[in-house]
Amino acid sequence: MTFDEQPSHYDTYHDSYAGLPVFTVLCEESEVEAPPPDPGAVAWKFEASEWNDDAPEEIATSVQWFFEHVDTTKVTAIVLGEWEDNYEDSCEPVITALASNADRLPELRSVFLGAMSPEQSEISWIQQADVTPLLTAFPRLERLEVRGGTGLEFPAVRHESLRVLRFETGGLPAQVVRGVGDSDLPALEHLELWFGVDEYGGDSTVADVAGILAGERLPALRHLGLQNCPYADELAGAVAAAPVVARLQTLSLSMGSLGDEGATALLSGQPLTHLRRLDLHHNYLSESMAARLPAALPGVELRLDDRRSREEDWRYVAVSE
Repeated sequence: MTFDEQPSHYDTYHDSYAGLPVFTVLCEESEVEAPPPDPGAVAWKFEASEWNDDAPEEIATSVQWFFEHVDTTKVTAIVLGEWEDNYEDSCEPVITALASNADRLPELRSVFLGAMSPEQSEISWIQQADVTPLLTAFPRLERLEVRGGTGLEFPAVRHESLRVLRFETGGLPAQVVRGVGDSDLPALEHLELWFGVDEYGGDSTVADVAGILAGERLPALRHLGLQNCPYADELAGAVAAAPVVARLQTLSLSMGSLGDEGATALLSGQPLTHLRRLDLHHNYLSESMAARLPAALPGVELRLDDRRSREEDWRYVAVSE
């Protein structure tokens, strides 16, 4: 995934994922096209039909149909949509189902967990779990993306093949941030974290990001997204001196509370002119700072849109509940 290929907020991957058209299995066999498409030519999406109270059972039925009717040895991409029928249903059974069938999915390279729209579930209501069993079960997985931070766990791991790791949340637990920083991910090129707010479980501080900013365990990293952050000014100060920045091609501190203090820290720190793109959209910059940044970073593609009023009593992130 390149910077320009990043999804918009709440992309449910209805049409495409991982460069492939999406084929949705709607759980009831009567609704599944026959014969199925070429297994390796599509990304397989599993979700319950709308407004169904038996979502977990429907997902289980669709996965069972999948393994019974599809040559899963050719499948490369899977998207998991709505699995909830109440706010206590986590994705753990779905993760277990995939991990326990790893031998039947030898070519699986891309997984998205929680491709739900706000109409299906607010992002903070999505119940996640420990997602690292997928990395253990699939040592050749290249792309893991997760929506929802409630119940999310990511203890430190080593994975040789992962190239893209993304967490979209309205509240990212601090232990997940530390887990990523403590993980050995030698192939990782794209890392994106949406921090969110404490009210929805986003209890991290800038100290929790230290392992990521050091970059010692992320030698291949080229894009770093530290987004949706309520302490963006403080984070920008840490980024300004972070060793990992020197080898980045693109950097995003978007969707958060970044103001002039954070922008000044970025300009006062290590040079950023090597970056191809710097994304600071959804910010609280003054007009003078918004004008100063392009002049200070010639040749860097800047995104500064969605500037928020600096006169408001408080600053808010783009995604919370």
